[in-house]
Amino acid sequence: MSKQDKPGVIAEICIDSIEGVRAARDAGAARVELCSALLEGGLTPSYGMVEKAVEVSGPVGVQVMIRPRGGDFLYSDDEFEAMKADIVALRKLGVDGFVFGILTAGGDVDRSRTNELIELCRPASVTFHRAFDMARDPISALDSLIELGVDRLLTSGQAPGVVEGSPLICKLIDRAAGRLIIMPGGDISTRNVDRIVNETGAREIHFAAFETQPGAMQYRNPDVFMGGTLRPPEYERLITTSEGIASVLKGIS
Repeated sequence: MSKQDKPGVIAEICIDSIEGVRAARDAGAARVELCSALLEGGLTPSYGMVEKAVEVSGPVGVQVMIRPRGGDFLYSDDEFEAMKADIVALRKLGVDGFVFGILTAGGDVDRSRTNELIELCRPASVTFHRAFDMARDPISALDSLIELGVDRLLTSGQAPGVVEGSPLICKLIDRAAGRLIIMPGGDISTRNVDRIVNETGAREIHFAAFETQPGAMQYRNPDVFMGGTLRPPEYERLITTSEGIASVLKGIS
């Protein structure tokens, strides 16, 4: 058990940088989910970022997001081939696991494609991410994931946040009966983490611990934006901090 994890509760931290890996390591978190483009909900990080993350991770497990674009989880043949190629390449770096989710047009788990990706991932672990929260029937989707041999399900309980979704999360945990780990994730904070853990009985949780910091640029052009219509700040960054991670973990009684 890491120095900050509470007995029986494993923390996975959503990050988008090498600094985030170091912060999770320093806070004693068990794992990170490494992504890029969190404004899109998280996309596949670059090969170089994954390589460096594994290098500095120490005892922290590195789970890598496999998602070729933002938007829905119905992928074209080309996008699916890109997902497979990313898994094959990144598996060679020694990552601990992969995180992905694929649905059919009708809102069911795409069993065939999910199974194909699982086989490519092994022996690394497999987490089916919050694509599940867009599924038509959560119980049917859960049963499919169990039958496919997925190791872990990340979910907000098909709600905007885990607090609202906790009734469904409890049902999912009961139905899974240890055959698959149900990991709540979505708006977990210092204020609500203890309630979530105690209400759901979850033994793994997933959260981010960002704070806004100014960038180091001295010259700044206020009239140009690189982020399209979303216009994220060009001279600010969201940084994962070890203090933020530790604060959430300390909130668990």
